Amino acid sequence: MTVRRDFKEPARCRPDQVIGRDELFRAAREQLGRGGSVLLHGPAGIGKSTVLRALAGEYGGAARTVLRCSPTESESHLPFLALADLLGLVLDEVSERLPAAQRTALESALTGRGESTLQRDGLALRLAVLSALRALADTGPVLVVADDLQWLDPASAELLGFAARRLGDTPVRMLCAVRTDGQEYDRHLRASPPDTLAVRLGPLSRAQLSALLDHRGYTGLPRSTVRDIHRTSGGNALFALELGRALAENPTPPRPGEPLPVPTSLRALVLNRLEMLSEEARRTLLVASAGARPTLALLHAAGRDNAEAETAQAAELGLLATEPEGPAVRFAHPMISAALYAEAPAQERRAAHAALSTAASDPIERARHLALATHGTDLEVAARLAEAAAQARDRGAPSVAAQLGLLAARHTPADGTSNPEVLRLAAAEDAITAGELDLARDIAREVLSRTTVPEDRVRAWIIVIDTAGHAMTEVDAIFPQALADAGEDPRLLALVHYQLTWRALLVEGDFDEARGEAAYAAELAGRASDRHTELMALAFQAQIETLMGHADAPATIRRALEEPQDPRVACHHNGAGYSRFRWLIMSDQLAEARTTVTALLREVRRRGSVESEVHFLRGVAETELHSGHCGRALDLARESLRLARDTGIGEVASAVLTSLAEAAGGETDRALALAREAVEHAEEDGDQMYVSRALAALGHAQLVAGDVRAAVVSLRRVREVEQGLGITDPARGRWHGDLAEALVRSGELAEAQDVIDVTRELALRLDRESVLAVLDRAEALLRATRGEQDAAVAQLTSAQDRLGKLGYSLEEARAAFALAQLRTGAPGPTSYDEAARLFRRCRALPWLRQVEAAAAARPVEAAPTPAAAPPDGLEGLDGLASMERQVAALVMEGATNREIAARLFISVKTVEATLTRVYRKLGIRSRVDIVRLAAGRRTT
Repeated sequence: MTVRRDFKEPARCRPDQVIGRDELFRAAREQLGRGGSVLLHGPAGIGKSTVLRALAGEYGGAARTVLRCSPTESESHLPFLALADLLGLVLDEVSERLPAAQRTALESALTGRGESTLQRDGLALRLAVLSALRALADTGPVLVVADDLQWLDPASAELLGFAARRLGDTPVRMLCAVRTDGQEYDRHLRASPPDTLAVRLGPLSRAQLSALLDHRGYTGLPRSTVRDIHRTSGGNALFALELGRALAENPTPPRPGEPLPVPTSLRALVLNRLEMLSEEARRTLLVASAGARPTLALLHAAGRDNAEAETAQAAELGLLATEPEGPAVRFAHPMISAALYAEAPAQERRAAHAALSTAASDPIERARHLALATHGTDLEVAARLAEAAAQARDRGAPSVAAQLGLLAARHTPADGTSNPEVLRLAAAEDAITAGELDLARDIAREVLSRTTVPEDRVRAWIIVIDTAGHAMTEVDAIFPQALADAGEDPRLLALVHYQLTWRALLVEGDFDEARGEAAYAAELAGRASDRHTELMALAFQAQIETLMGHADAPATIRRALEEPQDPRVACHHNGAGYSRFRWLIMSDQLAEARTTVTALLREVRRRGSVESEVHFLRGVAETELHSGHCGRALDLARESLRLARDTGIGEVASAVLTSLAEAAGGETDRALALAREAVEHAEEDGDQMYVSRALAALGHAQLVAGDVRAAVVSLRRVREVEQGLGITDPARGRWHGDLAEALVRSGELAEAQDVIDVTRELALRLDRESVLAVLDRAEALLRATRGEQDAAVAQLTSAQDRLGKLGYSLEEARAAFALAQLRTGAPGPTSYDEAARLFRRCRALPWLRQVEAAAAARPVEAAPTPAAAPPDGLEGLDGLASMERQVAALVMEGATNREIAARLFISVKTVEATLTRVYRKLGIRSRVDIVRLAAGRRTT
């Protein structure tokens, strides 16, 4: 019998994916796969039910019977209701298998046809529930799914807990969720099976919450808005979605400095408690909600003389998570503060801000409060806000600077004595630094619609171009307009020609033109004494020359590093520091490259430059990847990708690097998916530079995955694209060795030799020692294919040694692996131990799996004599018990112990013990002998 799985909700209600819960979802899956139980717990709205449904959907299909209940608060007083939900549909199936007393008690409790109470039929009912679960488990695994355990009626909770504690090895798993605010899940854990894993769901990170909002259709929200939603919701999924819905329904987005609109559905959660406050206490809390870091001292300074008593009253009502005598005033949840502020009349809000504008100690905070307390324009207020924006910029808080700059522009009088557009453009540039590209673009477009001043217009055009990122085809029509507005002014022309450098590189794919534009931009900027633009143009010229393998690259880098320097350029992702890093890493100076880019990353994090942070994270990850620190590289690459997707900056580049890191130390399927995504997006953007990089990552992932033919196709395209672009330095993409190796494996020997010869000539001219060593590794495989075994072994041994000395540990391990493969079948012992050791040191998991598979498949010279000859297959298997035959059959299919445990709903230890009995009965020693036995049966 198959029980109807009524836990499946309509398709529209079921989540397509569980967002932001990868680690805990993996832990829960592993626990369920071992045959254990899981208890999910956390506060209301945190996402427990979503995870519960996803896990139930995944594991429900493997269960013979699924029992489900989802109690509600309004029904929690009805005895046995949850038990009826769980067992009502299967009562007929199990009732005949229960002793009469147990059957009568259970039927009375579930059907209501008789009177049954825990006091009168306690033991019979408890045993009946336990017997019913065991009876269901006799025909196959049982999964119990229970949501909202806090509303379970006491009678059902007692009976379910009694059975759970006594199920033992019975294949019954429980998957439950309970609402908790702290550690009170303990009492629910005590009523669960002894091996239950408690998994707490905490707040979502900002990137995770952004992905959730996108998934639910609230797309295109500015980064600053997502940040505000995250802060206001406290990372709570339900609260965040409600805030997103309110924003979607509100035709006018909140202005800078204003709070988010709090929907009525969320206000209702706290307003009833707010109404219990005295009027004065409510005013005190309003001042606290308006402040950035409220303390009792700040409230006193803002005129709230009875702050201690009033905050103590709020704490008693659960509105504040604050000790009355403590200095900090902290709301129990950010939503309480947001709802309180949203409910207050505008006049009361301005009064609170006016009080804080004199009470706050920080000048930036005082200026913000002054702006929010002021209605209309005021030149003095605008000046203070502009000064505060500059201070925030210097502190490395560009997002705050952008908000303050917009407030300054809003309060600047339109009387011709000052120019609010300059303030808006500065705010837009701060927004770019903070990664808030949508905000920057909107500001620039607004300025262009209102001003005729050439300098302001060119500056606005540059902002629009900058926000396009690598998708410069989208802004191609802007360049003639920007040049027309620049006129004959060399300073403005330098700005436009610097952007034309990017266009030549990304859209046209013309390195010579890009180099010329960069040099011309540097000349114009020098003529105009614009040192900032001159340094940026020189640094970019150096990067282009490095990619071209141009002899002038080192000299251009030195020019870009000459004094006087500009601190804004020194740690910019297109500045001379990063140009030097690229030169170092392409020149095999890994240690110095790591030191350089790590220092750059530290500085941009201090300054708050998000775009540069994305670039430098990739730089550190790339260095770690070359050094063979695959785990570290993967963590950094994933962090870069999360930040890139959160901001919309450098997504293709971060996807490319993360694909390479996944292929080295993560999952090849993930590497392939990321690389394909990067290729698609780069082609959509018309970015030929990153088309080649993405194809190189795809070809590498295909090679690691064993799809040699596909790798050849992808890497051939890389060769064609880079030849068209004029990229000659093989250290730029380092794909040449992969292409040569893939061609050797696919039998294209002549083409492989051509790739090696052409690349070697370039690498020798540019002194790219690591590239030469990788080419030697590929050529050794080519020689082995031609029968030159001794020469191939000697060349591989040399390549491995050179790569190790240069610090390329992963490439060293690949050479050791190739060497072990070459020696397979040769006289003498064959061992993959060295390759496995090196890959393990690198945490190169995909490569380590390849080594283990190759070692398992190698020919056996002389198999050890078994203690007893294996019996004939049919007779031997027929002598096994039912569970032993099932385990043996799954071993023959290649299943691991963990997979067997999940499929049979038993523990891994039970699998191991069962296999021990199988070995003894069949007279064999290992899983391999079971597979051989299966092969022998198939040939008879």
